[in-house]
Amino acid sequence: MRETTSQVEAALDGFLALGRRDGEVMRPLRLLEAMRYSALQGGKRLRPFLTLETARALGGADDTALRAAVAIELVHCYSLVHDDLPAMDDDDIRRSRPTTHKAFDEATAILAGDALLTLAFEVMADTPTHPDGAVRSALCLGLARASGVGGMAGGQMLDLEAETAAAPLELAAIARLQAMKTGALLRFSVEAGAIIADAAPARRAALTRYGEALGAAFQIADDLLDAEGNEIVLGKRTGKDIGRNKATLIATLGGTEARATLERLVTQAQAALDDADLGDEGRILSYAARFVASRWS
Repeated sequence: MRETTSQVEAALDGFLALGRRDGEVMRPLRLLEAMRYSALQGGKRLRPFLTLETARALGGADDTALRAAVAIELVHCYSLVHDDLPAMDDDDIRRSRPTTHKAFDEATAILAGDALLTLAFEVMADTPTHPDGAVRSALCLGLARASGVGGMAGGQMLDLEAETAAAPLELAAIARLQAMKTGALLRFSVEAGAIIADAAPARRAALTRYGEALGAAFQIADDLLDAEGNEIVLGKRTGKDIGRNKATLIATLGGTEARATLERLVTQAQAALDDADLGDEGRILSYAARFVASRWS
């Protein structure tokens, strides 16, 4: 993962360089500084890690996988910028430093998020990502669905609505919300690797199940960290889910049952990998599922 982080960081730095790119008139300095602040030097880069390692396990091209991974990470970074805004989750600290709207201002943060999102699709759609236009189209389509109204953005809307709901959400509704807000982009991170490597339908379906289970496990671990984690270690404010009446499995099930559910999801993810029949090449993805689950402890 450290290796992937270095690769992704270097690629992000290149795409967010100060110089004007082909087809651009100019790059406003303050906006680019806000984009770089939001995207560089932070996070474990789990999503690009999943894309790269899935593609590698299937024999996909590394340079193509890296560009797709960077596009997915750009979408993730945009979502953090917008989620932190006062109108959303109203967070002041992210990755142990002020959030983008605090370091700059709200208008600049909104534009930085917008620009990161659109840059993601520029990277994904550009010819160097893959010589086959059909593959680039499939990657763009998958990313749009994972991040849009039926995915991450839609999940954020459900999350905001749940804060003021007359009654707590039922388990199925919470699972759906989390599958959209967090799970959709994590699942697509795995699917993107399978698309790049032209995986057979049965293998791709198994990897999709792996991504779904891993995404659900990630969210439970994240909720456990918010409820029980150390703010200094995490580099962001904790305890905010309870304060904002967030719909989480921990609030509904309690910590003990949530941890048991987390373990079941890891088992499901690893079983899906067995179905994908990746052999030794899939071991690192199995370790990733365990890593996600261990984040809260």
